[in-house]
Amino acid sequence: MLMKLAPQFVKPLAFLLPMYGIKSRVAYGTGLWLYDRLAGSDAIAPHRIVDRSELAEMEPDLTRNRLSAAALFYDCAIPSARFVVENVLDAMAHGALAANYVHAEGWERFGADARWRVRCTDALSGEQFEIQSRKLVDARGAWSNPDALRLVRGSHIVIPRINASDHAIAHFEPDGRIVFVIPWGSRNQLTLVGTTDEDHHGSPDQVSISSEETNYLLGIVHKLFPRRSNVTPVSTFSSLRPLVRASSGSATRASRDHRIWNSADGILHIAGGKYTTYRLMSEEASDLVCKEIAPELEAVRLTAQTPFASVEHEIGDEMEQHLEDYLFVSTYLGYEQRWDRESLLPFARALAAKRGWDQARVDAEVNAIIEASHVGA
Repeated sequence: MLMKLAPQFVKPLAFLLPMYGIKSRVAYGTGLWLYDRLAGSDAIAPHRIVDRSELAEMEPDLTRNRLSAAALFYDCAIPSARFVVENVLDAMAHGALAANYVHAEGWERFGADARWRVRCTDALSGEQFEIQSRKLVDARGAWSNPDALRLVRGSHIVIPRINASDHAIAHFEPDGRIVFVIPWGSRNQLTLVGTTDEDHHGSPDQVSISSEETNYLLGIVHKLFPRRSNVTPVSTFSSLRPLVRASSGSATRASRDHRIWNSADGILHIAGGKYTTYRLMSEEASDLVCKEIAPELEAVRLTAQTPFASVEHEIGDEMEQHLEDYLFVSTYLGYEQRWDRESLLPFARALAAKRGWDQARVDAEVNAIIEASHVGA
């Protein structure tokens, strides 16, 4: 569906799945046969088997120790930071209101019609104000109800390009965890390696890769590409999966299913899910809200058939209020290199021109990036 609605963002991506021995060839071959059947007529292309010699031409540095063949199959790639912003902008184009840098400090019901009153603070100016609403939806992800969630950390490392071809590589570890080695970056000049699955017991505001995760991912790179044993990460990043708490098994095998429910106080909660089910989750949640407060709008899903507008955006065109917003939220440019003052200044000055910053503010924004722990981590 996303290939049809947003072809300017969602692109086919070919994956190579190395297979070691007859057992893995049978297991993966069966799984990919089912993968093709589920995709049906929308499949980009059916999978096929790549022999050792063809694989050596595609990826000459990929280890061939015990390698019998590889499967070539297709999925999609999305510039996820950009796509999240585009979803917000598309919602606004359809009449939604979005407020960046606003904190909801507390909420309560009042009046005969039991409306909600939400106390808010503008995090930039400190101004406090109130919003009234007929319904509240808690879609705070990792910041939502901790009793209902299992926070699982997924970390990546960004390294200099090691993929010889434009194919991504899907590698299964013995414990069942899958790790991807993907051509990445604004010019595909880098390689993205991930992800991990680790239970996160700290605050969702403090999320970063551990040394164990870094070594684990580097170990897989060295295993797959033994000639590239001296690879050093350019950067790292980590995020949390707010999974529905269901079991105490391994984080890798924890369910990615979602749950949507009304709590006793009348707030609609959304938990779990994954990137590829976000539209389904949104439809289910909006149907439940509309059923309660606007039955005539239930099951009205105009955006399911309406392609995203193709609009070119520049720095400062959205809601970026800091240089960090542009480099690490609206885009992932911040993770593509190690930054210094000289390389950051053009971006800071471009945003300053849109926001009316003086030189002192430009200097402060540049210094904040340089001092941030995630730069060059």
